[in-house]
Amino acid sequence: MTPPPPPLSLWGHVWRTLVAVAISAVAWSALFPWQWENARWWWWLDVLVGLACFVLVFWRRRFPVTVALVTNVASAFAATAGGPATLALFSLSTRRQWREIVPVSIATLVSAFVFVVVDPTTDRGLWLLNVGFVITIIGFTIGWGLYVGSRRELMATLQERAERAEAEQAARVSQARTAERARIAREMHDVLAHRISMVTMHAGALTFREDLGAEEIRQTAGIIEQSSRLALVELREVLGVLRDDVGDGAPEPPQPTAAGIDGLVEHFRASGMNLDSNLSVDLSTVPESIGRTAFRAVQEGLTNASKHAPHARVALAITGGPDDGLVIEVSNPLPAGGRAPDLPASGLGLVGLAERAELAGGRLHHAVVAGHHVLRVWLPWIA
Repeated sequence: MTPPPPPLSLWGHVWRTLVAVAISAVAWSALFPWQWENARWWWWLDVLVGLACFVLVFWRRRFPVTVALVTNVASAFAATAGGPATLALFSLSTRRQWREIVPVSIATLVSAFVFVVVDPTTDRGLWLLNVGFVITIIGFTIGWGLYVGSRRELMATLQERAERAEAEQAARVSQARTAERARIAREMHDVLAHRISMVTMHAGALTFREDLGAEEIRQTAGIIEQSSRLALVELREVLGVLRDDVGDGAPEPPQPTAAGIDGLVEHFRASGMNLDSNLSVDLSTVPESIGRTAFRAVQEGLTNASKHAPHARVALAITGGPDDGLVIEVSNPLPAGGRAPDLPASGLGLVGLAERAELAGGRLHHAVVAGHHVLRVWLPWIA
């Protein structure tokens, strides 16, 4: 479909009108003296019809076929309508619609023949020459209009492509920013959440427990100090990873692996968690491709248990093998007779863990079963 013509400036209207006036002046130059001397009514009619056509031609873009047809038919007996008729035919041709151009062109040719016949100043011996000249002018007008229309269509297509490319580039930049923010948030959550949770939980115990002895206070303060120091070290590590601009596909060392789950379990036990673990898999044999995700799954499950059920008995089971895949399950009873500590939730833990599991080809499921919150992660054993 031909795009709509661009809006005209004031100068665009002026020079087009001047060209139309020049064409009308040339067409009328030989006829108007004869009209004034021999048929003055025709002179006045020619002037009035020409002025009406000049006014009508301003609506050529809104009603292209009607304006072109009326002005060209009027040019059959009014020479002053020649300029507006030419401008209207040119404007119609820029639309490149042959079903419009063909009938209007036929009407234009007929009107031109009629004018040549009724014009008393025309030399009958040069009748064929005049007809050929008129046909040439009409052909040139239509051809130039088709060319301008094709140029407009080309420019509109190029502009549309440029705008689409800019929009796609903006969308890619926005997606890249969103992905980078999500990656940073996930890394920060994975590295710091459980450390800060330990600090908050034990600091809360020091605040509200008045029956703690000096030794218990020292042990709790030592856990807070150790967790804070480890949080600072791991914060520096993850910031270094993010500065190097590497994602989950090729993380920079040091990164956790499945072999680090034993140390993670001991850390939670040392922090006071009542934890039963059943690690029936030799963690050193877990492929590196899923080891990091397995570590994060255990870390997230135990961190959530320490947040929402700090005094409950937590069960951790890791089973499976090369044939069945790796299965990680963390369960803890729901708090009864009280409420969990009011710790802030990031809303990223399980969401980010689910994304990690899906990227590794696995799946995550969490639900409440028989009064227990159960987190279950399955990962394919990719050699």
